[in-house]
Order: sequence, then C-alpha cells, then structure tokens
Amino acid sequence: MFSKVLIANRGEIAVRIIRACRELGVRTVAVYSQADADALHVELADEAICIGPPPAAQSYLKLDRIISAAEITDAEAIHPGYGFLAENPHFAEVCEQCGIAFIGPPAASIRLMGDKAAARRTAEAEGVPVLPGSSHPVLGLDEAQRVAREIGFPLIIKASAGGGGKGMRVVRAPDELESSLATAAAEAAAAFGDASVYLERLLPDPRHVEIQVLMDGEGNGVHLGERDCSIQRRHQKLLEEAPSPALTEAKRRAMGQAALRIAKAAGYRNAGTVEFLLDPRGDFYFMEMNTRIQVEHPVTEMVTGLDLVKAQLRIAAGEPLGLTQADVRISGHSVECRINAEDPERFLPAPGLVASLRLPGGPGVRVDTHAYAGYRVPPYYDSLLAKVVVHGRTRDEAVACMRRALGEMRVDGVKTTIPVHQRILQHPDFFAGRTSTQFLARLLAER
Repeated sequence: MFSKVLIANRGEIAVRIIRACRELGVRTVAVYSQADADALHVELADEAICIGPPPAAQSYLKLDRIISAAEITDAEAIHPGYGFLAENPHFAEVCEQCGIAFIGPPAASIRLMGDKAAARRTAEAEGVPVLPGSSHPVLGLDEAQRVAREIGFPLIIKASAGGGGKGMRVVRAPDELESSLATAAAEAAAAFGDASVYLERLLPDPRHVEIQVLMDGEGNGVHLGERDCSIQRRHQKLLEEAPSPALTEAKRRAMGQAALRIAKAAGYRNAGTVEFLLDPRGDFYFMEMNTRIQVEHPVTEMVTGLDLVKAQLRIAAGEPLGLTQADVRISGHSVECRINAEDPERFLPAPGLVASLRLPGGPGVRVDTHAYAGYRVPPYYDSLLAKVVVHGRTRDEAVACMRRALGEMRVDGVKTTIPVHQRILQHPDFFAGRTSTQFLARLLAER
C-alpha cells in the first residue's frame, strides 16, 4: 500500500478519500484553491498545498501545479476523485511519466471510453446492444442529414468527448437539425476542447441504469450490481438507488456480464461504471462508460458492504482484486439524495454562508459532506453540498428512512434542493418505482 496519497480534488469526495486513506494508514495531501483555504478537506488532510486562485482553470485543472504538489510532498500516488482531471488521459499519462501512481484506469482506457463514438463501437464489437446511430463523429451537415434519415427522428446529438449533459441536443424534426448541430458542436468545443459530435436515436422516457465494475491489473473483474439514476434534471442526476426496482435477477445478471465484457475489451483497471438506457420493455442499450469513481457510489457500498475507495487504492497499489462474482452479495436497498446549494424553484446555484447545519442520523443513515456551520459555499464550483444516503431491508424501508432523514436535516443561510427531494419521495409514482428520466420534468410541471 502507498504511504502517501495526494487528492487532486475538493469537496465531499476529497473528504471521502481522506477518510478511506486514514483507515488504511495512508497519509494524505490536500490541494486547494484560495477559495477553499477553510475547506474541510484541507483541515482533515495531513498536509495541504495551495495551488492557485479560485477559478478551477487556475487551480484544480492546473495539471502542472498538481504534479508539482505531489513531487514536493513525496506523494506516491494521486487520486483524482470525480470531475476536474479525473477523466483526463493526459493527466494519467503525466502521472505515469513522473513515477506517480494514478488511482484510476490506464490512460488508454480513459481515452477509448472518453471517445463516445469509439466506446459505442467497442460495445457493439462485444455484442452489447446500442441504439441506432453514427459509428463515427459526423463530418458536417450533409453527413448528419444522411445519418438522421437512416436512424429516424426523434434523435439526440451528443458530444464525442462529452458528459454531464454538455454538447447534447434533442432533435425532433429535420428542420431542427442544422441549428441543433451547430449549437451542440459549439458547446462541446467550449466544454471539452473537441467539437466532434455523433447522432443517436432518442429513446423516449427511458430509465438510466448503471453497473459498477471493479477490475484489477490481472484482468480479473466483478460487477457490483446496478444503480438506478433515472431521476435527473437536464441529464444531471438528483437521486439514485440500488438495486433498481425495474430489474429482474436475470436482467441484472445480463447487464452485469455486458458491463464486464466492455471493461475487459477496454483493458480496464480500477473502479468504473458502465451506463445503460432501459426501455419500457426492459431491453437495455449501452450509453457510455465513466472511468472514475461516481458521485453515487455510496448506494453500492451500502448494499454490498464494500468500500469502493479502498478498493481503488488497493488495486492501484498492485494488489489483486481478492473478490469473485460469487462473493458479491446485494443486501437490502439504498437511496441517495444529492443536496445541492441551489434555489429549489429555479435550480440556480445559491452560494453563501452556511449559518447553521443540522445533519440527520440514526439507524441506516450516512451523510457525505464537506459542509459545516460557518462554511462559505463558493460560487466557483459544483453546488453539491452533501449526499444523504440511507439503507433499509426493503425499498419501502429505505424510502421511509430517507423521508425521515431529510425531515431532520436543516441548512440555514443558503437555499438547498431538500424541498425537491421531499416532493419526489412523496410522489406515488416514485413510491411505486415508476420512474424514468422524464419523471422530474413531469413532477415539476404539476405545480
């Protein structure tokens, strides 16, 4: 195991990684921007280094400053968390060139799965269903129109290097294609430095279900069941649960095996997530692979009893997986609510001072957060403030536990999305497990 790890991130995920390291006896180095000088991850780490001004482009995205911080502190490894540089293959390559272990997959795997069109081709080659679409990025309007005629409308334009809903446009009729193509390409170029896009048939009202995988350096792998991430707004997840109320055991097994085939074909190592869309008939289609730890990983930890961050550290240190598929057991049900510092009416960021904070507790409740009373939420980063995660013997128990936990939680000084989650949890369709990626839009339209 490593003796010292640098965490190239901030917020709740940095705190989560520090805690896992501490339990393994690993010392930690925090990096922080000037806006995060009083952040919890800075206080909890064994060492901390300021890497620049508040904007992420001048701090958390400055690859050279993070590498320098690792070299100055003699850190043997870097954990990128999620976001920022986590899925940047060049970052993984530079770590390797500098003799620093990257706690994640090889650069080649990140690059392959980061190219969404190439990822589709990989899935197809492994016999995993994909929605009809372009096998390569489309080159101009003429090719886009030809592909659109082949796959039909409605369709969706997606950034080849994309994620998080950026560079995506739904096209419902031919006369919308030209403007949508230009808008998606421009947004993709601004967000990812790559304007290439591809086209895919739009699956109306699907579920979004993802499979967690773990792969070691010897090619051994397991899947840890699924997470249902269907409740989202503009492709941004709000609530996740495991297992999915929509899957049978046979479907779970088939999706898990498909995810492992894709991971092995990509030469994957460490923790990753293969994402699928599920149609109303229960048929699944590969969407993409996220080559990092996911925000929603705690629900998988709650139902499997496994610590995914510790597993990441052990695999990156060269240890074998030490786990077979037969060892994986799913117990009970877990739900996670992402609590963002946002105006719940308009979903706009609401930075400011957390005047007071009361976190929920009791049986079955876990809270991952970097917030505390007196913490000032900066305006420069993602608005995620906390993740409330619960576990129950059944889905009904887990939902009841979450409703109780959110009722206990109090955040004064900044607006949060707690009221939105409370509406979701009280809706009869959610309680019955009848959700999809359009669920929240319908819920909000009921006002």
